[in-house]
Amino acid sequence: MFNKLKQFNDLRKQANDLKNMLAQESVEVENKAVKIIMDGNQEIKTLELKSDMLNANNKADLEKYIKEAFAESIKKVQRKMAMKMQQSGDFKFPGMN
Repeated sequence: MFNKLKQFNDLRKQANDLKNMLAQESVEVENKAVKIIMDGNQEIKTLELKSDMLNANNKADLEKYIKEAFAESIKKVQRKMAMKMQQSGDFKFPGMN
């Protein structure tokens, strides 16, 4: 039983280490209407809307560009983090060795 608790504590420490490592990373995506900076935990740190896209006639375009930038940000973060984890090799999860 104590071995399982130790494994659980080790796993929790690894998860916290990973979260801290991911928080230090960021990606930036910019298109015609928006600029997003997202950290490795997929939290938006900066969201800038371009003023020429803020009039009522561009609402549909603005929504489209925001969705596209957000989706691209998530993809970039996921790719970056997968590469980081693969390179580090420090994260060993029980049953996956």
